[in-house]
Amino acid sequence: MTQTNAPAKSMILGCLGQRLTADEKAFYRDEQPWGFILFGRNIGEAAQIKDLVAEMRETVGGRNAPVLIDQEGGRVQRIRDPIAPRYPSGAMIGELYRADAEKGLRAAWLLSRLHAFDLYRLGINVDCLPVLDVPVEGASNVIGDRAYATDPRIVAAIGQAAADGLKAGGVLPVMKHIPGHGRGMADSHHDLPVVTVPRADLEAHDFLPFGALRNELMAMSCHVVYSDIDPEHPASTSRIVTDEIIRGSIGFEGLLMSDDISMNALKGTIGERAERIAAVLDVILHCHGHMDEMQAVSAAASELSGAARRRADAVEAAFTLPDDSDEQALRDEFASLLAVA
Repeated sequence: MTQTNAPAKSMILGCLGQRLTADEKAFYRDEQPWGFILFGRNIGEAAQIKDLVAEMRETVGGRNAPVLIDQEGGRVQRIRDPIAPRYPSGAMIGELYRADAEKGLRAAWLLSRLHAFDLYRLGINVDCLPVLDVPVEGASNVIGDRAYATDPRIVAAIGQAAADGLKAGGVLPVMKHIPGHGRGMADSHHDLPVVTVPRADLEAHDFLPFGALRNELMAMSCHVVYSDIDPEHPASTSRIVTDEIIRGSIGFEGLLMSDDISMNALKGTIGERAERIAAVLDVILHCHGHMDEMQAVSAAASELSGAARRRADAVEAAFTLPDDSDEQALRDEFASLLAVA
């Protein structure tokens, strides 16, 4: 592939199908997104996925661009049989942890290491995992059994094991959804959740797992209003939440991307949403792949520079080869742990 020195723009984009169209290729070449994201609509056979990922990177000059996917296990798993087996949910790992903490942490590491086996051979180098949200009773099921536990310390411990398993397999993690979606009483895909709990309570509970993993390189913000911190703006467009909470009390200094800006928790046109996010976060995430929306995102996105560029460079420098683990041995070990859960 031909390398390019063209500067990347502060956006991660999806595509519509299982191969890139001529228009998509031309658009990506012209606009140079920093990364890409895959969804179920992009998934066919293993060879097709690998070819699609290669096509994406070719459009940005052969750079080892981040290619993201949501591969958690449970109900959020974009790649399934026969390419990847159906994996358990985060809640199932949490149940194993409560029965035996050591086995639970090992299972969390193994699950992520197995995800990495599945993804790395396809060219996918970023998994949007771990889910560090801490659900409370009555919250929307948008998190639900994706969460490891209702105890933030357990969430942090399992989340770290999950992140470490991915990295051992040459895949980088993205913490989500910072600073915490667990109290959201609405599904942000459809409505804007508003959390009215005092800031002190959030810092003592919801924000703890993110603080514990603050040295990870990437995190995904959430479309949630915390009324005691910034009653006017969701976290993804809030300078107050970003500076005082995420960069401040949590202490996360890595690359901060939005959740999908197409979600209905956000108001305004896609272009207006992108402008608000670009003013606060490092990278805009747009998942739907619709060309008119991607054009609006690109108009709002700027070339990565300054602190955002340094954070993006740190991510790209962290891509490494997988360890020498024996895949079948790890699959057998994982199956044995689940069998006694």
